[in-house]
Amino acid sequence: MQRRDGRAQHAGAVIAECYGDDMTAVPEWMRPPRVEGWYADDLDHLPEAPRHTELIDGALVFMMSPQRAWHGRAVSALLFALTEQAPAGVEVEREMTIRLDARNRPEPDLLATRAPYYDPDCTFYTPEQVLLVVEVVSPESAHRDRTVKLRKYAEAGIPNYWRVEDEDGSPVVHAYELDEPTRMYVPTGIHRHELRTTTPFAIKLDLDGLVPGRKS
Repeated sequence: MQRRDGRAQHAGAVIAECYGDDMTAVPEWMRPPRVEGWYADDLDHLPEAPRHTELIDGALVFMMSPQRAWHGRAVSALLFALTEQAPAGVEVEREMTIRLDARNRPEPDLLATRAPYYDPDCTFYTPEQVLLVVEVVSPESAHRDRTVKLRKYAEAGIPNYWRVEDEDGSPVVHAYELDEPTRMYVPTGIHRHELRTTTPFAIKLDLDGLVPGRKS
């Protein structure tokens, strides 16, 4: 117990170093419970955390900026289109976390899963259940979506990754497929106007028509 308390005190010291003497600005629940930081399972026991809290390398990541209307419309349209085209045995989920390992639990905008059954109490999926991850890039998530998550999803063995960018109001899909031996993603295409693929299942998307009200 003494060792654990010592680790918690050290974690508090790290926060103090970041925030200086104004520790009143840091809620108690934001203090890591151990020097290694947070674990993936901790997310299920943080009722004070804001929605869409992610865990990256043992650190909590919060959505700090309001989402743009374009982002919400793009995610909703993709959810509807992918759900309509998904074959039996594949489910498309919105904003569910993936437990990549003990210290990483990101929350993609969309994911297609082959979970064996529907569990209404499920709070996360595991990499072997996931066929496709979709991240719709926003200004505050751009670095994570383009670099950090690109690497982490590949290292976890998720077969397909789409990064969706806003190009003059129209969604552009940067598609990647996993190279199994290296556990790295290989770019398979940059899709404008239309997307046609057979991976991870047969999909046809009118990208220009996904976001109503976009600039003409």
